[in-house]
Amino acid sequence: MIRGLRGAITIESDKPDLVWNETARLVREVVAANNVEIDDIASILISTTPDITSAFPARAVRLMDGWQYVPVMCTHEMDVPNALPLCIRVLIHANVEVAQKDVKHLYLNDAVKLRPDLAQAK
Repeated sequence: MIRGLRGAITIESDKPDLVWNETARLVREVVAANNVEIDDIASILISTTPDITSAFPARAVRLMDGWQYVPVMCTHEMDVPNALPLCIRVLIHANVEVAQKDVKHLYLNDAVKLRPDLAQAK
């Protein structure tokens, strides 16, 4: 069964190294929390808030060992007033053997504000 594994993280400022390092951290932690192998991943969609323009977060995934064949795409979130700034979100489509309610979604740094109900469940 393909499930969507969600995650989000914020960065302190729009710098390429922060975009890449925190994206890689988020992807690794979501995958580890859900016991997913690279070959179980169908694709990854990464979005950023419009204030992140210094680097493509997908590059972080493509440079991770063994991840070069995973399809990854980036996009920008809607520019909504009062939205959480400097936020990177991932949606990992993966084959997992758990019910939807048992998927572990991770919200790191200030991104816990997006889904405190799921962040507290960890």
